[in-house]
Parts: sequence; C-alpha cells; structure tokens
Amino acid sequence: MAEHVDRPAYPVGLRLNGRRVVVVGGGQVAQRRLPGLIAAGADIVLVSPSATPSVEAMADAGEIRWERRGYVDGDLTDTWYALIATDDDAANEAASAEAERTRTWCVRSDDAEAATAWTPATGRSEGVTVAVLTAGAHGRDPRHSAAVRDAIVEGLRDGSIAAPHHRTRTAGVALVGGGPGDPDLITVRGRRLLAEADVVIADRLGPRDLLDELPPHVEVIDAAKIPYGRYMAQEAINNALIEHAKAGKAVVRLKGGDPFVFGRGMEEAQALAAEGIPCTVVPGISSSISVPGAAGIPVTHRGVAHEFTVVSGHVAPDDERSLVDWAALARLRGTLVLLMAVDKIGAIARTLVEHGRSPETPVALVQEGTTAAQRRVDATLDTVAERVAAEDVRPPAVIVIGAVVEIGADRG
Repeated sequence: MAEHVDRPAYPVGLRLNGRRVVVVGGGQVAQRRLPGLIAAGADIVLVSPSATPSVEAMADAGEIRWERRGYVDGDLTDTWYALIATDDDAANEAASAEAERTRTWCVRSDDAEAATAWTPATGRSEGVTVAVLTAGAHGRDPRHSAAVRDAIVEGLRDGSIAAPHHRTRTAGVALVGGGPGDPDLITVRGRRLLAEADVVIADRLGPRDLLDELPPHVEVIDAAKIPYGRYMAQEAINNALIEHAKAGKAVVRLKGGDPFVFGRGMEEAQALAAEGIPCTVVPGISSSISVPGAAGIPVTHRGVAHEFTVVSGHVAPDDERSLVDWAALARLRGTLVLLMAVDKIGAIARTLVEHGRSPETPVALVQEGTTAAQRRVDATLDTVAERVAAEDVRPPAVIVIGAVVEIGADRG
C-alpha cells in the first residue's frame, strides 16, 4: 500500500436510485441521513436492534426495510453504499472491514479517518445541490463545512450569488411582487428571478435599491417612462413585456407590494397568455398589512378587531366610477385600510362619518412605509383632512382607520 499522504477527497455525486444501501445503526445519525438517501431513491436496508421514533416511522411507512438485529458479517453483500453509525465499536470495526473487502463506499460516524467516504454538508436550491467538504492540515471541520454550505445556499436563494441558468433557461415573464419598499422584504424567489433577468420593467413603488445590485448587462426600464404613443399606460407596459419576451429575453415585471393587490397583475398575465408567452406570478408582501405592522399597528387584535378590509381610495366616494359600498364599510366595526387615498382622504372621511362611523375614530397615515423615510401621522376621521395638509403627507402612504391605531407603543 502506498504511504499515507494527507490528500483532499475526490468529490463525486452518487446515483443511488434503486441501488442497495445499508445503514447500520438506527440512532440520531441515521435519523439525519436517511431522508437524503430516501430522496435519492435508494433501496435502503436498516440493520439495528432499535431505532428512534422518527426512523421507526420511516420503516412503518415502507420507505426503508428494517432488520431488527445487530450487524453480522455478510450484511454488505451487493451493497453500493454503507453508513455505519452505531455505538458498538466492535460492530463498527467489523462492518468497516467488510466494506473494505467488498469495495463498498463506507461512511463511519465514529471515525471519519477510518472511512472510505465522507458525507459533505449538503444543501439544495432550485435544482442545485451544494456539497461542501473541508480538510487540511488541521483536519476536517464539519461546522465550517456547514457554515460555507449555508452561505452559498442562502446566496443562491436570495439572488445575492448570481447564477443564471443557461441550458434550461427559457424566455418569459415573471410578475414579481417586490413588497412594500424595504429591499429585504422581497421574497427569496422574487430576488432570485431578479438576479437572473435580462430585462427588468420596474414600477416606481418597487424596491428600487435592488436595481443597483443588477449586473451591468441587465436592461432596466422605468415603467412610468415607457412612451405611450397611441396606447394607454397599461397597454404600453403590456406591449413592452410582450416585445422583450418574444425577443428571447427573461423579463421581470417588478411591482410594489403584491402583483394582484391593486397592481394590475392579472391584466398583464392575460395579455401575455393571449400571446402564448409563459408567465410566472411571484406573490409579494402587500403594503396593506406590512406597512401598518412596520408602524406598530396590527390590522387585527383580539377583542378589538376581528376583520380588516382593504380598499383602493384612488376614486372618490361620490365618483360614478366608484365600485366601493362606502355605506357598508361605515357600518363595519373592524379595521379599514386605504391604499392610494391620500388626496381623497377628506371626502372618504366625510362619507364614513355621514354613514355612521364616529368622527372620533382613530386614523393613522404611514408614509413611505418600511423605508428609511417612513413617518407616521395620527388623526381622527374628523381631523384627518387638515392633518394631511398641515403635515404635508404625500403618496405613497397607507391609511389605517379603526381602534387598532391606538394599540401598541409606537404611536405618534
């Protein structure tokens, strides 16, 4: 045998689907490793006189075969891979010796140096498997391996590590809800798709800070500046989405909040479907609940409000285009959340009072919620119009009406 030299392990991915794998020992190590082996489709035999409840449940479900006994020589016959994880030193040594004789790749939980294989710290994200091993002059360091793995997987998930697809990538559009404004509040999937985009068509209310992180080749289009020509604004945006997708680009339509909460997301999805363009919808955190929460206001609270209603205030109550039953809203006892209502709040407040809401009902206006410029202005239905003027409250702002405004320490 060649002289022992401290050399790195050779990384390889084992394809175990339908192949015999033997696990010796049914304790905590087996409990952690078995789900991965099951997911790989291995034909698993567990050899152990006892097992943890979780391992026993895997056997009861038919995911593994359990032979309730100790290890005996010959258990590794025709085995592709073995995991030895008992608290019996003699059984571990015997099983390891059989693995060496039969040329079976073998992992040992009690003595990594005596094993012929090591289990890397493994994580997965969108079809990518990350496996990390550390070794060197100071020996293996499983905790460092796990930390490196976590950092890489998290980077892939949140898009901070840009790894665009090439072979499997298809053109299309993703309607991504960017959340209320804070770039940390976009979903993991939304951030990943943003990192993989060729073209981003962004709303003014989307998380603008994320655009600075995009690679230089990504074309960023401000939706507010798309030339309309003979089209209305939404038609122009629809056409821009279609044009870039048909050019073979991966397009992200980045919106504030959620695409389907006053975001016209369905209009865009329908336009894309009519052209046969693949469309993915990625939900976002709606400002209707996140912005009040950021200002210390719960939209529901036990004993105070059992419901909350979200209403668009971009059309005044007396406008014939209004689809809102303001009289019914005035009779509700719960929380009313208004979006896009700053310039109509005076008329809305008067209408609610006329239909029965108390003029003393608390109101909070949260401007630029979840961003560094966030501020909160408190009033009542009776005073809100003058407070908006006096404090120069401007859009975007979320308006909360109801008793929940007075709950919590973050008032004023």
